[in-house]
Amino acid sequence: MQENKLRKRILLVSPRGFCAGVSRAIQIVELVLAKYENENVYVLHEVVHNKHVVEELNRHGAIFVDSLDDIPDGAITVFSAHGVSKAVEQKAVRKNLRVYDATCPIVDKVHRKVRRISDKDEEIIMIGHAKHQEVEGTVGQYTSSVGAMHVVNDIEEIGRVHINNPEKLHFVTQTTLSVDEAQSCIDALRKTFPLISGPATNDICYATQNRQQAVKDVAHLADVVLVVGSKNSSNSNRLSEVARQSGCVSYLIDDYTDVKPEMIAGKEVIAITSGASAPEYLIEEIVKHLNVNDEYDIENIGVSKEKQNFRLPEGL
Repeated sequence: MQENKLRKRILLVSPRGFCAGVSRAIQIVELVLAKYENENVYVLHEVVHNKHVVEELNRHGAIFVDSLDDIPDGAITVFSAHGVSKAVEQKAVRKNLRVYDATCPIVDKVHRKVRRISDKDEEIIMIGHAKHQEVEGTVGQYTSSVGAMHVVNDIEEIGRVHINNPEKLHFVTQTTLSVDEAQSCIDALRKTFPLISGPATNDICYATQNRQQAVKDVAHLADVVLVVGSKNSSNSNRLSEVARQSGCVSYLIDDYTDVKPEMIAGKEVIAITSGASAPEYLIEEIVKHLNVNDEYDIENIGVSKEKQNFRLPEGL
């Protein structure tokens, strides 16, 4: 008798999906919409970097804008999870906006650190992507006219930074970087500037680290890793990079419509994870799409022990 051929597998990786900061930001917009159902509610930038979340909130009435200039004076306004600069905060006050701040508390922790260093007129090097909203908001917390804040993306850029006083120098990191690449930059900073001060490791958030480690753990078991997340999501992009650096083919997809036949052709084991701003229903739709002919066994792999919960702003 011929043996049955082993069935193909889909591995659902945990932890994945919404982190506490993203859940909080979305909840803030939903609660503000409910509280002010007869008024316009404006959200500065995408509240989180996921097009499906933004489209859903927009359908419920949220008005997303790219600038405070697009918001009428006195209007209800929500700041995104990525945070904003001091200049934006001050302009919101001048416009008399009624602001609900959805900045992730982990990002806000970095903001507070930058303000303390700025008050001492000491310099900062931030490891991150210069045009990302989180980085722009964090750099915008630095207001010293004596010192400076520099942004570097890789080791090569570190060598081009001019520091006035290396004895009074600090570093911070974007919260959604690749853990390994950030550590390489930190090592290079400590080698170049031996007296630099900073956290023992980095400011990368717990959820980003957990999701990257989960991908590392599963990459050797899979033929391909599908990462669900929008193209402008930093942490989602890093997950796909981590999978590739672990030796596995990986694709970043927004939803099941992005799954092309060539991505999965000949692949016996497909691992699926998602960035911290991707809703779980997107995973469910992808599994349904892939398994329409019941070709795959579905397995959960990994364990989510994340219990973090952040308080909502006053008034909500």
